[in-house]
Amino acid sequence: MTAVAIGLAITTSALTAGQKPEPWAGVLDEHPNIQYAIRPTTDRVAKLNQALIEGKRSLQRDARTGYLLPVLEVLGVPAESQLLVFSKTGVQRAYTSPYSPRAIFFDESVVVAYVPGAPVIELAAHDPQQGVVFYTLDQAAAAPVITRRTSCLSCHVSASTLNVPGIIVRSNTVGDDGNVMPRFGSYDVNHETPHPDRWGGWFVTSDPLAVPYAQRAHTGNITFSESGSTSNQVFVDWLNSSPETRGYLSPLSDIVALLVFDHQMHAINLLTRLNWESRVVSSREHASGSDGALRGLANELAEYLLFVGEVPPSVPLTPRPGFAEHLASRTPKDRHGRSLGQLDLANRLMRYPCSYMVYSEAFDGLSTAVKEAVYARMIDILSGNDARPRYARISAADRRAVLEILRETKPGFPGGTH
Repeated sequence: MTAVAIGLAITTSALTAGQKPEPWAGVLDEHPNIQYAIRPTTDRVAKLNQALIEGKRSLQRDARTGYLLPVLEVLGVPAESQLLVFSKTGVQRAYTSPYSPRAIFFDESVVVAYVPGAPVIELAAHDPQQGVVFYTLDQAAAAPVITRRTSCLSCHVSASTLNVPGIIVRSNTVGDDGNVMPRFGSYDVNHETPHPDRWGGWFVTSDPLAVPYAQRAHTGNITFSESGSTSNQVFVDWLNSSPETRGYLSPLSDIVALLVFDHQMHAINLLTRLNWESRVVSSREHASGSDGALRGLANELAEYLLFVGEVPPSVPLTPRPGFAEHLASRTPKDRHGRSLGQLDLANRLMRYPCSYMVYSEAFDGLSTAVKEAVYARMIDILSGNDARPRYARISAADRRAVLEILRETKPGFPGGTH
């Protein structure tokens, strides 16, 4: 297991002014307050596995897709969220190619990855305290067996994941065989990444009317030669290959689902990093949202949740049927029917510029002091107290709407009705 050593001297709280705790000299996931590999997990996949072991749940293997459909059904992960990665990346890269891309399905805390004919289904779940936990499910087993895989940390703890167990979202330069071409570079992706730098090594499908999202409006659907020339032949071949007859649920890798995925996965990594840092601090002192290191992370999370710096769509987009409805159904509505899970897709990703991830179990798992620090920064921005140009894109009407929604729907939010 690989992890990144901590070399941070964390500022103490006002309660212990003058004392300076020693930085943790080991790897972060082995810190006594973290113990990633050995502490029990309570994520949704762990709960499913326990139910399978106790005989309270069962999964019926399908001849065409193995355990994929029952896993998606029991976890409540929508098939309409499907994304397709054709680069030879991931633990099952030997089975992945432009002809057999890796299908990824996701919701707010679970990711399921599947390649027809590959030996396992991959699962990743965001545990409220332990970060992203990785599992595999044996496709050939007569009875389904879910196994935790800490070996995944060899890739999934890096600067790309903020040095905690997390999800990697990367745009790669890829050849027509699916192999990554490192000399041409790659990008870590979140909602601030310009679209021309996104989705290299991914298939991208969209409403046919979204003409500007054709080749080179992003890096999806194309491959590169050693000379740097490009071709979208792999995408044409994919659409003409009848994927459903080969074990895929559909040929689609919708651009809207990709935009949501890009936003959400970095939010997951930020939540884990902030949680873990606060626990490192609390191992020696009383953690406070005003601590230097924590304050910076809390501010970063607050701004990310408010989509500060988001790169909006350049043309209006239409989501795949069912995807938007599922996302909206997972978030509470205020008395006016407004929800932070409603998509916009004309001027920005979400109708109201605040992330539905504020309702996640991982957000609720932050300490009270840290949540208060995040809320304070969000309110500072939404109230207009910080008038820097960076926040000017959020209109007064949107600021007011977000505050009203949060106060009605988010327990613990200052000024709320709960």
